[in-house]
Amino acid sequence: MNAHQLLKAIEHRPYPLPSGPWAMAQTWSELLFAHWPVAPQKLREFVPQSLEIDLFDGTAWIGVVPFRMSDVCLRGLVPIPYLSNFLELNVRTYVTFQGKSGVYFFSLDASNPVAVLIARKTYLLPYFHAAMTCITNGDAIEYSCKRYNSPSLAFQASYAPTASITYSKPGSLEYFLTERYCLFVSHKDRGLYCGDIHHNQWPLQTAAAEIRRNTMTDPLGLNLSGTRPLLHFVKSLDTIEWAITKIC
Repeated sequence: MNAHQLLKAIEHRPYPLPSGPWAMAQTWSELLFAHWPVAPQKLREFVPQSLEIDLFDGTAWIGVVPFRMSDVCLRGLVPIPYLSNFLELNVRTYVTFQGKSGVYFFSLDASNPVAVLIARKTYLLPYFHAAMTCITNGDAIEYSCKRYNSPSLAFQASYAPTASITYSKPGSLEYFLTERYCLFVSHKDRGLYCGDIHHNQWPLQTAAAEIRRNTMTDPLGLNLSGTRPLLHFVKSLDTIEWAITKIC
């Protein structure tokens, strides 16, 4: 990944790049965006009051996003094999803080226990260690996740793209769900933090999926089995991240 070139591509961003130096690089691949519409009041008690739940036409959205993480490294260093490649699955919604839109994570599961500990400490995010597999056959993916300390929380699915790459347009639902360039994290004793992210615009492909099990939203009291998700596939995307900073 050429971070210098990546930092030149900023026309698609909804707000400027951070002024400080970036801290980390990652590549996300074989990713599925699975999104479900939910009533905002279903999420309110699980989102910090300092954050406004972002709505599209009056509806909140929750995403379950499995993918492969690779080439994870700190700025100026090379990837460390054991730490730089692992699987991740996150459960998220969309929020704003003082007009800035971003992602709020309810949980993040990862297959590498060391990465879980580091992310919890440095980014204060609710990471969990999970047993995870990702088997690829061309663009077809077979993905599974089961959290070690809560084995009832699991995800099993097969998915694949069904169309060529497109790029979302501002004002569209696809843009609302994917073009997010920061995360927010709240710590009960330390306040609210923001971490900025940068990447090229998401190369989205519509997708088909057979989701055989998805209990990842059970802690939120949400059963998504009766609702068909909106699905998008992403083959690969290079990203850079900044350290989190306290904002409130």
